[in-house]
Parts: sequence; C-alpha cells; structure tokens
Amino acid sequence: MLPLMAAAVQDAFPSVPGAGVVSVCALIYTVASFWWINARRGHLKSWEPHSFAAIAHGSMARLRLPLVLHNTGAKPIVVQDLRLAFPDEPASHLPFLWISSPSRLQPGPEEEPKLPAVFAVAGREAQQLFIEFEAPFSGFVPEPRNYKVQIQARVGHRKGWRTLLTFTLRAANIIDCDRYTVYSNAPLELTKEDRRKADAALLELLDEQEDLSAPGERKRRDSLNDEGDSGTNL
Repeated sequence: MLPLMAAAVQDAFPSVPGAGVVSVCALIYTVASFWWINARRGHLKSWEPHSFAAIAHGSMARLRLPLVLHNTGAKPIVVQDLRLAFPDEPASHLPFLWISSPSRLQPGPEEEPKLPAVFAVAGREAQQLFIEFEAPFSGFVPEPRNYKVQIQARVGHRKGWRTLLTFTLRAANIIDCDRYTVYSNAPLELTKEDRRKADAALLELLDEQEDLSAPGERKRRDSLNDEGDSGTNL
C-alpha cells in the first residue's frame, strides 16, 4: 500500500525527492491507521432475536426482547433511549416505550424492577441486553399474527431517532395472551391452529396404519396359537 501512495504523491509533486515522498506517505499512513484503530466513529448493529416474551390482553401489551448491540467503530457509542415501533400498523399511533432492563428473558415474580438508564457500548465490542417495552396508555394491542417491527434508538452523537433493527415479530406463536411467558420467534414455529391440524393428521395416519396392520396381526396371532396347541398335544 505504501509504494502505491508514494507513486501517487510522486506523480502529483514531481519536484519532491523520493525520500521525501516516502516520508510523507509514511506519515499519512500512520495518521490514518491511528484514526482507524483509535478514533473512528462506527455505528450500532443488531440482529433478529430468536425468542421473545409477551403478554397482550385488555388494554395492556408488553414485550421483552433479547438484544445484542455491536459497536463497529473504535469510539464508544452512548445509547440514550430505545423504543419499539410497528411501522405498517395504522392503529399503532405511538411506539412501545422502554420501561425496564430485566436480567433475564423469562418473566418471574421475584424480579427486581430495573428502570431504563443510559448506557455505552465500547468500541468494537458487543453487549447483550434484555429490553422490556410496553404500549403507552391504552391503544394498540398486538394480535396473534406476524408483524413488521423496528427497534429505534437515540444515540449521544446524533440527533433524533435512528432505526437500529427491522425484523418480523412472530406474534402468531403466542398461544396464551393472558400469561407473560416466552415464545419462539423462529420462522418455522407452528401456530396453535397449525399444531391442531398436525395432531389431527398424525392421529388419522396412526389409525390408518393400525387398520392396515390389524389383519396381519390377527394372522400372526392365529399362527402362534396353532403352534402352541400342537406343542401341547405332543
């Protein structure tokens, strides 16, 4: 890389001696490397969670997500706030607000509430968090179907809200809206109706196999009985 820089500088300033060109290029390379390693501002990355906790009944809706935030740059990034938005839902006028930072994904009665607080993600590091969102006031309550959602963040070095992550929240996997518990967010997870149909199909298949095997089973039992009778008569 340094020879290419030297050739470019030599072409731009033909009167500069060769040693001077090498020195200038070495200085530029050193400064650029220092900036890239120690002072470059990156951005936050996150990925679709594999699971979530949810409760949605009456006028209350609450979601808990396991999130991983990765800082791609060298300088720390301060996260001031987070929220969850449903961009394709007209009924969702307000996003879900960040209300707590629990220590685990599974809700429980012995949890100590941990209010939202500003935190920093160090340079080139990743941080795992459990973030709990709740619908403000009474309004939009998710139904058992899939939704496009966005995790939005406010960071210290920029103004306004920025979309951190867009993914599919598979609320169709929720089978008990009144119970605050964990569900899978995997794309192949069956809904309650799909499970019912699969169970019915399995029972029908087992019944068919039992009907097909019944004559053979009777024939085999008759053969064993005949052998047993002949052995007794000897």
